[in-house]
Amino acid sequence: MIDTWAQLAYLAAAVCFVLALKGLSSPKTARSGNLLGAVAALVAMVVTFIAYDLDNLPWIIGAIVVGCAIGVPAARRVAMTAMPQLVALFNGVGGGAAALVASLELSTADTVFPLAAAVLTVPVGTIAFSGSVVTFLKLQELITTRPVTPPAGPTLFSLSLVATLVLAVFLYAGDGETAWLAAVLGLVALVVGVLLVLPVGGADVPIVISLLNAATGIAVAAGGYVLGNALLLIGGTLVGASGTILTRLMAQAMGRSISSILFGAFKGGSTAGGGDVSERPVRTAAVDDVAIMLGYAQKVMVVPGYGLAVAQAQHTIQELAELLQSRGIEVAYAIHPVAGRMPGHMNVLLAEANVPYEQLLEMDTANGQLRTTDVTLVVGANDVVNPAARDSPGSPIYGMPILDVDQSQAVVFLKRSMRPGFAGIENELLYNARTTLLFGDAKESLTGIVSAVKML
Repeated sequence: MIDTWAQLAYLAAAVCFVLALKGLSSPKTARSGNLLGAVAALVAMVVTFIAYDLDNLPWIIGAIVVGCAIGVPAARRVAMTAMPQLVALFNGVGGGAAALVASLELSTADTVFPLAAAVLTVPVGTIAFSGSVVTFLKLQELITTRPVTPPAGPTLFSLSLVATLVLAVFLYAGDGETAWLAAVLGLVALVVGVLLVLPVGGADVPIVISLLNAATGIAVAAGGYVLGNALLLIGGTLVGASGTILTRLMAQAMGRSISSILFGAFKGGSTAGGGDVSERPVRTAAVDDVAIMLGYAQKVMVVPGYGLAVAQAQHTIQELAELLQSRGIEVAYAIHPVAGRMPGHMNVLLAEANVPYEQLLEMDTANGQLRTTDVTLVVGANDVVNPAARDSPGSPIYGMPILDVDQSQAVVFLKRSMRPGFAGIENELLYNARTTLLFGDAKESLTGIVSAVKML
């Protein structure tokens, strides 16, 4: 009887996971979807404690306490600019946990499919763990964001991958009872994860995070099969499927294939350029000049980017937008799919400032309106508005869909310096005759613009 109601509770939680994922597909329902998923996970955990006799209960409770002590403060205190790094770390922890659980279950998996699932989970979860750690280090700039190709990198990666497959076959053939072989398999898989991500550079890193998230989902689903836990199986499958779809969508938004993202550096291709700063002259302006351009426009389009998040200027940009609207000026936000460091980064950032959802325009919609826009205000974005992606076949980002802000009547760039964006390449838009640059901290510049507009 207890097992029956527990399974029904798990089923309800699984349905909630599906609904939560659906809610996350729209900014309007993302908050409620996230909350629904969290509640479903909590319910599933409580049901497990009530319905079953758990071994090593003190260790389990201790692990939960330690996890909460680390996870809750980290999630509450993380800056919006560091959210992708946090996602990468949490994803890595999930993959590592799945690999550890599977390695412990190897000796008890006594039938063909559970044993195969356990053997599969060890390398997949371990690769997700080590790869996620490297993406964290890159995004946190603890190591270079540029591609790192070790000597004989392709050969090392190929040999490590082959060794992983061979060890997995031997582990399966040995009925999973060779503990040292499982440990060696895990160590080799760690190397595979590192060698997989090190050559990835520039704007491709967030796409790899999504790919590794899908790998973690696969590992969790396989672990659920090994443990006979339907909820883990469903949850892992949802993560794996959604991560795979998101990876494809992000790659399409970058105009690149998955293979070129992962192995482009081995062939000399990557979205990371040289990062050199040009000495070419640009047209600059003062705060008052930009205020006049905006204050007497009829239509203004704001393009937010990572720099907006760094400056924590989302509230100031919304204050400026409301001020312009009070003067009868139409204002909208053009959102590129990969603006920032992860999908939805700008949506979440602007939601913090209570920007109306209807003002957030997807790339295709925004591009249809940029020709009739008087002033496009680019705040912290760079690569997603770089015409080289459209006009320069030799550019590392050629083929990436961009926001065609150079089609608007005037462009105002808020930048700290002439330093290239995350892809490390020069932006020709900065030298366009229609472009005006305002140097300085984005928040300070926007605050000055707000004050100047009020004086008009």
